[in-house]
Amino acid sequence: MPGVEGFMYPNEVSLYWSVLIVLYPFITGLVAGAFILASLERVFRVEAVKPTYRLALLTALAFLIVAPLPLQLHLGHPERSFEMYLTPHRSSAMAMFGFVYLWYLMAVLVVEIWLDYRADIVRLSQSTTGWKRLLYRIMTLGSDNISQGALRIDERVGWLVTLIGIPSAFLLHGYVGFIFGSIKANPWWSSPLMPVVFIFSAMVSGIAAVMLLYMAATRLRRQPIDMRCVDTIAMYMFYIFIVDFSLEMLDLIHRIYEADESFRSLDFMVHTRLRFSQIVLQLIVGTLTPILLLALTQVTKLSAIVRKRIYVISASLALIGIFAMRWNVVIGGQLFSKSFLGYTTYKMALATREGLLVSIALTILPLLILAVLVKLLPPWTEQTHASIPAAAAAQAH
Repeated sequence: MPGVEGFMYPNEVSLYWSVLIVLYPFITGLVAGAFILASLERVFRVEAVKPTYRLALLTALAFLIVAPLPLQLHLGHPERSFEMYLTPHRSSAMAMFGFVYLWYLMAVLVVEIWLDYRADIVRLSQSTTGWKRLLYRIMTLGSDNISQGALRIDERVGWLVTLIGIPSAFLLHGYVGFIFGSIKANPWWSSPLMPVVFIFSAMVSGIAAVMLLYMAATRLRRQPIDMRCVDTIAMYMFYIFIVDFSLEMLDLIHRIYEADESFRSLDFMVHTRLRFSQIVLQLIVGTLTPILLLALTQVTKLSAIVRKRIYVISASLALIGIFAMRWNVVIGGQLFSKSFLGYTTYKMALATREGLLVSIALTILPLLILAVLVKLLPPWTEQTHASIPAAAAAQAH
């Protein structure tokens, strides 16, 4: 059979999880990472990253809306996914994702965004006309009190929601690593470090994505980039990246030291089927290069222009590396037989339901949703500071 080497049982030849299942943990990782970046300002009071606070929340919401779509397209009957709510199966980690997703979307992220934007929404409901006025009035949920006391309550409740949202974000993405790590039959996945690696890599990807979006949006708005903000974001991304890389190396060293019956097969995979995606893309291009570039900005004094270019390159390479890591986990774990005697390949189709074009569309869709959200709820700091006094004045009159 083409693409198959060695001996494989008939039920081991097909790859059941396609590129859509690669895209799913990548998107949820962006959600978790963006929310963690937002929590730096709200919970941990890192004032330097405040210019990206609202943008991070809107980015998390845009990607969270799209997160279930890869799974829906992968299902033969996507309408059956609603059965997880009607007949909950508590012992299934995959089934419980529906409740984790619903909790994080409705009880955490949407509530926090509404509380943070409530004063602006009230102001916009009073100053706009037509369909926008109606939309903003609906978004106020009948709450138009923007007195100083009400805003202080919003701030306290928002802080509590963000505090609850931090472990919720870890749970949202960590459970993906938990699913892979708990499959004992597959030695490529079966590792107790898998959930932790997924969480830290998610933080890296989400922070990198928000930094790129902030720099691109600021450039499009012809506004100066807050270098204190991006320097602080890059610093956190660098340290989290170091932890993520250390955990992955720890897992690798443990596998080499243990060297069980599956090690020869996994070693063959890394040096053949996954050489480019594992060694070149994930390790060299997507991990070591951005870490070294970020380290350069931490130990030397570079001009703002050079630092901005390094940040763009590092964040872009980090996103490539994290996607390659997801690819190597999902696809790589299906390329060898359970008997460790046979190997197969994965050929991605172009225009099928689980092909390349659909994956590209699902990657672009959150950006389009984010553009709409930014238009409706501007996240920029200078507009935020101007909106609350204006709203309070309108309420007073």
